[in-house]
Amino acid sequence: MAAASAVSYWLAEHPAIVGFRWSPTHLWFSTWAFLLGFLASYVALCLALDAFLAAALRRRRPLPLGPVPAAHALLMAAVSAAIFAGTLLSVVAEIRDTRWSWRGRSRTTPFRWLLCFPPGTRSSGRVFFWSYAYYLSRYLHAARGVFAVLRRRRGASARVFAHAASVAMAFLWLEFSQSFQVLAILASTLAHAVAFGFRFWVGAGLPAASAARGAPVALACQLGLLGCNLACHMGVVWMHFGAVGGGCSGIGAWVFNTLLNAALLWVFLHCYGKRGVCDDDGGATVKKEL
Repeated sequence: MAAASAVSYWLAEHPAIVGFRWSPTHLWFSTWAFLLGFLASYVALCLALDAFLAAALRRRRPLPLGPVPAAHALLMAAVSAAIFAGTLLSVVAEIRDTRWSWRGRSRTTPFRWLLCFPPGTRSSGRVFFWSYAYYLSRYLHAARGVFAVLRRRRGASARVFAHAASVAMAFLWLEFSQSFQVLAILASTLAHAVAFGFRFWVGAGLPAASAARGAPVALACQLGLLGCNLACHMGVVWMHFGAVGGGCSGIGAWVFNTLLNAALLWVFLHCYGKRGVCDDDGGATVKKEL
């Protein structure tokens, strides 16, 4: 019980978490200028590196990265698990603390709150702290695009754009208090914790890694994540236009988010539909012979 209370305090009740407020002047990487500068630099450098390697190495020979991808996978798995646990505990705490204000004043329920923030919601409090942590983790995740370029993976450019879009979406969630982001973060971090944990297991050559190398874990996680995102988008449409009076917070950013998700779906189909499972670290890969 003491351990559980300590975990709950550090992940959901710490003053820095409870009192969090999204601010472009007091937080790292929180301005439009930084976001746009990073996205432009990231995409340009990755594409330039891809073009240089294509010219310098006529054959598609991957550059050896040693244990770096496996170490990165372990770090991403740990970060994703921490964000998932923190978000889940924060959701429980927020529902516990605000349920009283929903009675008799609105038709808001915990389920509706998860899908549709009321208009005027500000990016502050527990769940937005973990949304900010998720946003920061997207920069760490973007290293996978660099790995894909260095290892000369097919579709590397598409994956670079996918990682850039992921950073932009996480920023929009905070900037406009976008609805349904809580469920999206829970689904995404759970999928990443499983997928990156598996990638580390295979990349590090741990026991039974050889037998598990062909398992489509990354594919299963991405399919589950795509299905969850689709269900959440449909739920937001239903809430905004019919079920909830006044609409949902951040619906303009949600429209842009939907377009980005459509682009990510295209990347998924490009990588998996035509070429088989084109994983970026060489693990859990099932390729089709063309």
